[in-house]
Amino acid sequence: MGAIITLSLLGILLLYLGLSNAKSLLLPVSLVGLAVALGFEIYAWNGEAAPLYHGMVLFDNFALAFSALCIVVTALVLLLSKEYFRAISSNVAEYYALILFSLTGALMVCSYHNMAMLFIGIEVMSVALYILAGIRKTDFSSNEAALKYFLMGAFSTGFLLFGITLLYGATGSFDIEGIKNYVVDNPSSVSPLFYAGVLLLLVGLLFKVGAAPFHFWTPDVYDGSPILITAYMSTVVKVASFAGFIRLFANVFAPLQDFWVPVLLTVIVITLFVGNITALMQSSFKRMLAYSSISHAGYMLFAIIALGTNASSSILTYGLAYSLSTIAAFAGLILVKKMQGSDQFMAFDGLGKTNPLLALVITIAMLSLAGIPFTAGFVGKFMLFKNVMQDYHIILLVLAVINAAIGIYYYLRVVVHMYFHAPADGQKDLAVSMNFNIVLIIAALLTVLVGVYPDCIIALL
Repeated sequence: MGAIITLSLLGILLLYLGLSNAKSLLLPVSLVGLAVALGFEIYAWNGEAAPLYHGMVLFDNFALAFSALCIVVTALVLLLSKEYFRAISSNVAEYYALILFSLTGALMVCSYHNMAMLFIGIEVMSVALYILAGIRKTDFSSNEAALKYFLMGAFSTGFLLFGITLLYGATGSFDIEGIKNYVVDNPSSVSPLFYAGVLLLLVGLLFKVGAAPFHFWTPDVYDGSPILITAYMSTVVKVASFAGFIRLFANVFAPLQDFWVPVLLTVIVITLFVGNITALMQSSFKRMLAYSSISHAGYMLFAIIALGTNASSSILTYGLAYSLSTIAAFAGLILVKKMQGSDQFMAFDGLGKTNPLLALVITIAMLSLAGIPFTAGFVGKFMLFKNVMQDYHIILLVLAVINAAIGIYYYLRVVVHMYFHAPADGQKDLAVSMNFNIVLIIAALLTVLVGVYPDCIIALL
């Protein structure tokens, strides 16, 4: 609980720093606060995990691991923010505060033990992002992104709340332990209200993670939002949402797998093909990443249908790999767009000659997202595919491999542009700040280290 309290107070402190015009302190204070929050998570590791505050939250190793991942990824995003936010507006304190408030909600989603806390966490995480998506007030794309995110987020929240209501009507409890006991005690006489609640909850959560056919908001919101906000949404929000997803379905709904697994299998197949085929057709690097995030949601859903001892560690590993690669890719996009004024693939032409380090990091990120061996992305995909194979979902595995091959093609397009296309005439030199270099190097090194030594992450859960 110390991390949640720390981040809540940190957001308020940053607002006061903004009022006092101490803008130079915003980033250092934010990073120190995140380090303190991470320290609380590490201190609680392997402690006596028990529901706290009348069963509202549970800080077990599962919650601590995903919370720590969200904190680390947010720190990397904030390291990129110094120059980026300054270019957007002079009022930067609000942006830092909103990101930290959203992170607070993400930690609630990772550690909830009561359906009310799940709802509160999702709303705290999302409401701040409705504002951040539209921070470019004069940009119509940013305004459109904020409006679509708000409308679709409110729509999905309705499904989520209706599902929670039906579960409460069937079980008389918001506590996930109480709901689980109802399922275990009534294996053959589960109320129809309960089944309807499960389906509505599934729809609400699939909206949040951007899975098809509930993905329509994702490409436009990711494309219209500022790049740094898109990086945060596509990593921290997705990882936290999947942590909440797997906690609910692994701990509560597992005995009813025969009911919801066929629905989820259909969703996964649609998600993989929609995400990969539409990503294949894009000419914009940013929009390609937006559509590919849909396909990655499909891969991460593998952990839900193949519940077992390795489900948590596989989704944590995949979440780490995906987050590191996505942060590196978006950091590279920020720099290239600053230099070329475009996010098209052509903007990356000749980057391997003009900036070899940046091109190398983007290449590692693309290889990891594609699932090439010796990268973290390969380890994450291997673990998820292995879990699915153990449950004999052979057709799903074959379809996933086909989609992975499609992904390799469009991810390597940017690599071809960087190394096999000549730079544009009169191309400016690309100046990379120290903060960007730190993030790029950390992301690349961790991606390779996890790919070569995956046991260090797998052993956590």
